[in-house]
Amino acid sequence: MTTMTEASVREFKMPDVGEGLTEAEILKWFVQPGDTVTDGQVVCEVETAKAAVELPIPYDGVVRELYFPEGTTVDVGTAIIAVDVSGGAAPAAEETAPVAEQPAAPRPAEEPKAQGSGRQPVLVGYGVAASSTRRRPRKGPEVPVQQASTAIQTELNGHGAAPPATPAGRERPLAKPPVRKLAKDLGVDLTTVVPTGPDGIITREDVHAAVARTQAPQQEAPAAAAPAPAQTAVSYDTARETRIPVKGVRKATAAAMVGSAFTAPHVTEFVTVDVTRTMKLVEELKEDKEFAGLRVNPLLLIAKALLVAIKRNPDINASWDEAAQEIVVKHYVNLGIAAATPRGLIVPNIKDAHAKTLPQLAESLGELVSTARDGKTSPAAMQGGTVTITNVGVFGVDTGTPLLNPGESAILAVGAIKLQPWVHKGKVKPRQVTTLALSFDHRLVDGELGSKVLADVAAILEQPKRLITWA
Repeated sequence: MTTMTEASVREFKMPDVGEGLTEAEILKWFVQPGDTVTDGQVVCEVETAKAAVELPIPYDGVVRELYFPEGTTVDVGTAIIAVDVSGGAAPAAEETAPVAEQPAAPRPAEEPKAQGSGRQPVLVGYGVAASSTRRRPRKGPEVPVQQASTAIQTELNGHGAAPPATPAGRERPLAKPPVRKLAKDLGVDLTTVVPTGPDGIITREDVHAAVARTQAPQQEAPAAAAPAPAQTAVSYDTARETRIPVKGVRKATAAAMVGSAFTAPHVTEFVTVDVTRTMKLVEELKEDKEFAGLRVNPLLLIAKALLVAIKRNPDINASWDEAAQEIVVKHYVNLGIAAATPRGLIVPNIKDAHAKTLPQLAESLGELVSTARDGKTSPAAMQGGTVTITNVGVFGVDTGTPLLNPGESAILAVGAIKLQPWVHKGKVKPRQVTTLALSFDHRLVDGELGSKVLADVAAILEQPKRLITWA
């Protein structure tokens, strides 16, 4: 056992790396117990619901303990690593085993606060996120790592006191703070509740069900009630099925899309257009010295066409303020580009895209795509978007009905560009053709406005010289 005093140990807590996000998954540790770290050194990589982010440690010292193994989802405000800042010796041998092979060990109930410098652990650029101290789950052989990560909570029972200790021999029920508060308000003992949530977590519905069970005998007639039929157990073919936990970017995307689909009344319109001239212009721009080293493709001109259409129809670039019951028209365009990554769909945006020249737009698009593929898109890059483009054509898809990115009023889907028979100058000829689909929020965009924007984009792609005459 190491002889370091608790006063010399600093605990670095999971920061709010996504401006309002509540949890992050530890993807990789770059240090182990016994390693020396310096102020600003990256100690781990975490994935939030928006992006993968590297976390620097904010002080010098020797790593004493890693509280969670890789793959664990940790709440914001929870300590994830302990560092001895006294300059003492490294931990004893038994404490330096790889963290992935150790069960979670309890930390002191009270965490020491830094004295003197007053510096707080903070991810550069995000400020200090206020959060309550939280306790890690009890050490126990029957608590899986993933289950333990969900239970990393500390409730203060509304008045600063720690919750009553669990009687010896009984596992502490897994439940989130709002559910624990509900149980307390309703007088429900969580140890008597049957959990139905993932990994044995008690849900709000479980608490209400427990209340209903206790009230049922009082409301029924004195006659003996018929026994309830036994629940049919759900069976799974584990040999032929694979279960993939929904977390991180994919979890956030799913929640956002459900919220979007059932909040904003979607309308989608379609147009099929001859883009042969646009494709010729793309090839010409690739040879232009102004675009040397830049990514030039059809998406570049489609993005510029949408920006010009928005300039001609500015009311499309707006959002709906439910609380104020107002339409907020934006006088800037942060152009979102939907990007498929190994971690799921993300929508980073090009800030002030309306003010960029074509070469500048090409440079921004190239940086956006490369960063997204590397999984290094910052949370800030995915906030504040106003309209979005999703290019489903890269998958060979002709078109679709895209869902709005939450908080935006329109999204343009671009289908595959293919050679098709087309009537051109009175004759049927093979032409480069694509189908565009524009979804918009019908609360603030009526059919006329949506149709004008879609028609303008199509007209520009058909005759790209309109980029000059309409700009």
